[in-house]
Amino acid sequence: MTIRNFAVAAALSLCAAATAWAGSDKAGQIQVDDPWVRATAPGQPNGAGYLTIRNAGQAADRLMAVKSDAAGRIEVHTIDNENGVARMRAVEGGVEVPAGGEVKFAPGGYHVMFMKVKGAFKEGADVPATLTFEKAGNVAVRFKVQPLSYHPAGSGGHDMGGHDMGGMKGMKH
Repeated sequence: MTIRNFAVAAALSLCAAATAWAGSDKAGQIQVDDPWVRATAPGQPNGAGYLTIRNAGQAADRLMAVKSDAAGRIEVHTIDNENGVARMRAVEGGVEVPAGGEVKFAPGGYHVMFMKVKGAFKEGADVPATLTFEKAGNVAVRFKVQPLSYHPAGSGGHDMGGHDMGGMKGMKH
């Protein structure tokens, strides 16, 4: 194989890989939109990911697990307010996505907790992950790393009553 043929083959392989990622945010009736995480400071052990899951199917499905090589452990968490104190806790048994409905993972509610991150999440980068659904199977996504100060539209600039999830300050486990 000549160098030119090798270069063409390599370029075609890269295009095929990019195409696979571009369409990989859907499986069956499940569509995953706008996955993102905030950048983390060097040495920060945890990060929180957010997204929207839509179910166009006639039956409910359930997010059972999230996997990524970017962290030592990943859990789906929610926030409960007890006597004015926000407490983060792992969700047992997965998160149901209703038939014909959606579930938003947003600051102050459901989120994907990346624990023991293996390197800082750098602004502008992507964090690849796989979401596993009970019926739809696996959905590969890339969480877009947003600036540390990022607040999505409609959040009022606050997470969890003013606590910044990016630094996980003010949280009780």
